[in-house]
Amino acid sequence: MGKRPTLALALALLASAGLSARAAASDISSTHAYIQANYALAKAGVARIGSAQAKIHAFNASLGQRCPNVGKGALEVEATQPLSSEVVVALWSIAYGNSAGPIHTFVAATRHLRWGGSKTSRIAARYAKSLGEMASLPLPDLCKDVGAFAATGFKLAPAAVVTLVEHAESIELEPVPPRLLAPFERGSDRSVLARTAGLETKLEESEFSLGQTDWIEVLDTLGLPQ
Repeated sequence: MGKRPTLALALALLASAGLSARAAASDISSTHAYIQANYALAKAGVARIGSAQAKIHAFNASLGQRCPNVGKGALEVEATQPLSSEVVVALWSIAYGNSAGPIHTFVAATRHLRWGGSKTSRIAARYAKSLGEMASLPLPDLCKDVGAFAATGFKLAPAAVVTLVEHAESIELEPVPPRLLAPFERGSDRSVLARTAGLETKLEESEFSLGQTDWIEVLDTLGLPQ
């Protein structure tokens, strides 16, 4: 009689150990897959900076031909803000759309990854979803929208513009923090993660410096204030 609880306990401990081992193995494989996919995405993003800029310059040149100074006369007031922000959305649409292929590859590679810690799984899934949303942002017709704004005497932004801007600005791009991946890194994972961080820094610097210049140039083409 006395041996039965001991045997049951031993079997339970063995089962628990087996589950823990499988969970740990899943965490390790998911971490490795995520790190590799994120590195490939960052590398592709840096490689596409030049082509994204070329598309943005072509877009601005097209605006200069189709509707130069269509927003001239607009004041730097709250009513104008949605149109200025829509220019940012247009630039995001071009830049992220230019990397749609690598983004979709990343989403496919990480879609089914799971960690024992549900927080990591949620962040990874949300990041992939947000990237997909950014890559599919529609390119707004700035000539039409600023023209409609001008037709109101620069008093009322089109409702569709406000909706688009609110949607785009609500998208949060938060990758999995390195501290959540660190316990499951193996082999070259840490060095790949470090290279990814360097590439992401370059992308962020490019988005800030080039993005700011692009935004000002497009606003100038449209005749809108900053």
